[in-house]
Amino acid sequence: MKNALLLTALIAAAGAAQAQSATYTIDPTHTQVVFEAKHFGVSTNRGRWDKKEGTVTLDKTAKTGKVELTIDMASVSTGIGPFDGHLKSKDFFSAEEFPTAKFVGDKFTFNGDKVASVTGELTLRGKTNPVTLTATSFGCYENPRLKREVCGGDFETTIQRSQWGMGYGLPGIPDTVRLVIQAEAIKQ
Repeated sequence: MKNALLLTALIAAAGAAQAQSATYTIDPTHTQVVFEAKHFGVSTNRGRWDKKEGTVTLDKTAKTGKVELTIDMASVSTGIGPFDGHLKSKDFFSAEEFPTAKFVGDKFTFNGDKVASVTGELTLRGKTNPVTLTATSFGCYENPRLKREVCGGDFETTIQRSQWGMGYGLPGIPDTVRLVIQAEAIKQ
């Protein structure tokens, strides 16, 4: 009888822990994925992708989660049409052959109750490499208009574009690219 009660208590505790997990949908109007890359070591080129979607599963109690973010590579925008065209070409993103890039992260680290980083894999141009996104800010709030919780923050990482087969212009155009991601996701 004592073992049955203990087993029941453990099952109930496990169910309660699972109940803490919540799913959020990326809000594309409050999410930006921006890149910064030096141009011949002189000035910084910046651009963004206008179309992105994804989900986040977050368990703040267990301090675990998973994020899946898909980016439409043809939606790259620098504000300069010919440059956007070059970025979509085989020299860089090869957007026709590889229309999407995807980040899947499932290793969350927390600082207290705030997400500090997310480690996962970035697939770009058909190649997958590990990437860690470091949070420079993170928080959750009750959206007064939606009447739902929204979580988000600012994340950044630096990658070497050659790891994804983008060797155009090396070494004149540096290999290092900084990614800055502002993300918000709405609890479902």
